[in-house]
Amino acid sequence: MNYKVFTTLILGLCSCTIGAQTNSIASETEINADIDPQVYLDSIKNSFVNHAAGARIEKRWLNELTNQDLFEEMEQDITEASYDNDEGEIDGLTTDLLKKRLALLNEKTPFKVEYNSALERVIKTFLKKRKRSFERLIGLSEYYFPVFEEQLSKYNVPLEVKYLTIVESALNPTARSRMGATGLWQFMYATGKQYNLDVNSFVDDRIDPLKSSEAAAKFLSDLYGVFDDWDLVLASYNAGPGNVSKAIRRSNGQKNYWNIRPNLPKETQNYLPAFYATMYIFEYAKEHGIKSESSPFQLVETDTIGVKKTISFEQISKLLDISEEEIEFLNPTYKLKQIPHVSGKNYCLRLPIDKIGLMASNEDKIYAFVDYEEAKKEKPHFSTETMLAESTNVKARYHTIKRGESVGLIAQKYGLTAAQLKSMNNLKGNLIYPGKKLLVGKSVVAQASGKGGYYTVQKGDSLYSISKKVPGVTIAKLRSLNNMNEGDPLMPGMKLRLN
Repeated sequence: MNYKVFTTLILGLCSCTIGAQTNSIASETEINADIDPQVYLDSIKNSFVNHAAGARIEKRWLNELTNQDLFEEMEQDITEASYDNDEGEIDGLTTDLLKKRLALLNEKTPFKVEYNSALERVIKTFLKKRKRSFERLIGLSEYYFPVFEEQLSKYNVPLEVKYLTIVESALNPTARSRMGATGLWQFMYATGKQYNLDVNSFVDDRIDPLKSSEAAAKFLSDLYGVFDDWDLVLASYNAGPGNVSKAIRRSNGQKNYWNIRPNLPKETQNYLPAFYATMYIFEYAKEHGIKSESSPFQLVETDTIGVKKTISFEQISKLLDISEEEIEFLNPTYKLKQIPHVSGKNYCLRLPIDKIGLMASNEDKIYAFVDYEEAKKEKPHFSTETMLAESTNVKARYHTIKRGESVGLIAQKYGLTAAQLKSMNNLKGNLIYPGKKLLVGKSVVAQASGKGGYYTVQKGDSLYSISKKVPGVTIAKLRSLNNMNEGDPLMPGMKLRLN
């Protein structure tokens, strides 16, 4: 196979393979809800083309890599940790050796990687306390960093910014801070919306690695247009452009991060040193004996396919012999562990390439199983018998006026306005007499017919809500059948003719 063609095929991060079939797929298998579910599932899978079983990811391993502990530890380091203590020499890392290594890093990046004692303390603290964490993070980076690098390069953002996700989320796409920032790049809701990250009941694009990375690249590029300095860009990413601008003013106009650092919020004072320490450890992991825990996937080993019906992770797992944990790892953006199908939107499922091929070859059978399980679910029983009350005689409702009552008081009692009550009774003014009767409910003329359908008005009903409850009955039809004018009130207990 042509290598370039193959690379193009597998590197499309969200190619959303959408076949020529329409959304309404004709199933080869007739749905029979009486068939035993396991028997039906087996019959579907036995007919698959090129079926290959076997999940490749261990649940325990995945939970270890994506647990919240790493994120919480990093968040605590940024917001609360103090790096005032000298950790001494670690792994033979002397101050002179660190200066040489930082100087080499500085040659390779547009960031100002310069030695200072604060940065040295952070690096040594991380090496002392976080070695095990970095082994896991370097493993996860094998999957995520190609995603980040593609988007960063697209918007001319230095590729080293990928290390920011270690500081922000510890590469946990579902990480959520105490302030509500979410995802690999820790977008707040408002900022996410500003950069077209959708959040709804089904999905949270802030968790989507591709979409959030593109949004972050755009955001960082915009910040660089303001500050023209990548250190200040990262500081403003954390603290907000306003806080960085105030720190510059409080520092007599100085614009070097290290010079304005004392005037930044404490979290931001730790933020850049943590970023540079992370960059250093990733670049010199081998020298410090940090070995990567390999990722179960490389990005090039996965691809996406567009879904044509709502399908759950559980259904995908049963049909394709892939663990739900693996599906969740590859598709963290779906909050309810199901991929929705919404008209006008394209939602994609990411899977290992062999599973994508299996699904693409057997879509009709897969969606037949989805339809089968839907048919098995308990459905609400809607019937005209339960919603409609049949009657051949409906009487008007009257109120006998008592001493001291007024038009407004009587109208309020029956949910009417004074104007409605006067209109119903042809009253010219507000003068009424005790003992007299007022019409307070609309009279419905019913036909004595065994086929006659009637609806009993419930509290809170309107002609609109009733028309929605009863198929084939419009507001205009209800008014015509019941001799009603626009503005005539509905009262609980009234019976409306429907045909």
